[in-house]
Amino acid sequence: MKQIYWTPFRIVFPAMLASLSIGLFSASVVIADDEASDDVIQMIVDLLVDKDQDMRALGLQQVRESAKGEAATKRFTALLAQLAPEAQSALIDALADRGDKTASAAVLEALKSRDEPVRVASLRALGALGDASQTSLLVQALSAASPAERKAAEQSLTRLIAEGVNAAIVAEMKQATPPVRVKLLGVLAARRAADCFPAVLEAAQESNMGVRMAAMTLLGQLAGPEQVAGMLQGVLKANPGSERESAEKAVMFVCNRIADANKRGDPILAAFNQRSKEEQTILLTTLGRVGGPAALKVVEEAIADQDAKQCDAGMRALCNWPDASIAPRLLELAKTAPDANHRIAAFRALIRVAALRDHRSEAERLDLLKTAMEMATRDEERNLVLQRAKAVRTVETLRFVVHYLAQPALAQEACATVVELAHHRKLRDSNKAEFDKALDTVIEIGKDPDVVDRAKRYKKGQT
Repeated sequence: MKQIYWTPFRIVFPAMLASLSIGLFSASVVIADDEASDDVIQMIVDLLVDKDQDMRALGLQQVRESAKGEAATKRFTALLAQLAPEAQSALIDALADRGDKTASAAVLEALKSRDEPVRVASLRALGALGDASQTSLLVQALSAASPAERKAAEQSLTRLIAEGVNAAIVAEMKQATPPVRVKLLGVLAARRAADCFPAVLEAAQESNMGVRMAAMTLLGQLAGPEQVAGMLQGVLKANPGSERESAEKAVMFVCNRIADANKRGDPILAAFNQRSKEEQTILLTTLGRVGGPAALKVVEEAIADQDAKQCDAGMRALCNWPDASIAPRLLELAKTAPDANHRIAAFRALIRVAALRDHRSEAERLDLLKTAMEMATRDEERNLVLQRAKAVRTVETLRFVVHYLAQPALAQEACATVVELAHHRKLRDSNKAEFDKALDTVIEIGKDPDVVDRAKRYKKGQT
């Protein structure tokens, strides 16, 4: 049997009703089973059409949390046509939170409204109330003139939980415009749609660069080693420059999921050996980003090749190496490579890997940076060393860096590094006197207001 207790706050205390919290009101209605009675439904309907905003808010909470059942949902949706646009939007949001798909037909009808807020609320509600059959409608809304409608549609496509939604999105993607395909690829990524890899691999080879990049981004997030061969086709399709670099990094992200670091290059090598010489030259830099002993052998062969393109590609691959195991070879090439550009590239790569965190001690990493500083012939390179020193968080690094505060061409980068080291409170507090002296210098000579402000705060012991 249903037990319903209704506290008539409105009759007894009308002046207090507006200040009552929604939580207090919800405690005034207790329904012992899943179906609300007609009396309770009518009470909520009365609240929803009330002229008082607080009364309507109480009614909306009851729609969300109480009065369960399809009959109640139908009564609430029947009100939509009677309400002003603002009230319609609020009720649609409440129906979405309610989660009863019985409301979906009314929400679809509300999409025909002339009022944008109502359409936005309806599109947003379909994420909770819709199914795969609404996919096409939501995709169409991605091209709406209203940014709010586009955003709501994208959110609903991401949230929609129903069988066949991913497949429906893929079907729509094939016939959509490039900007919409880019958005749909983002939706599939957010949905973690690993069942759509074949379509995404196709998209990675499309003529439109935006679509290709979105597809490779998705694959970088979700794909496994078995997709690497197809992703390499995306690398080959990518334009040289930033697009190809992004595609290479997507492949790297996938390969890095292989637990054994020495085997991460295997999926690339398996496909690499099936490619033409020209394609292999392009793919060398991707191989370099993943690294490993087998990859190093291939890269070294390219560097030794008499063909200039092969040699250049091999050098770029080596300079992309993901860890400091390559540091001795980079050091050698920085000193002895026949080509001046190769020496410069190797030296800059040496600075990059010197500070990478790995099995080496902090002292070893700092020593390599000091070696690079001794080798540097240009202030640009010296500043790069100081910048990379931020990653070696020891007092010895501070002592190394403060020397350069007195050199005008290097002082500002040294200031930034001192402040970044000081950011680590345990290191700063353990060496307070040295840090205070260095921070005083930063405050005196620093030109970047943010760096100076941080120096002042760290000097006071603030974070």
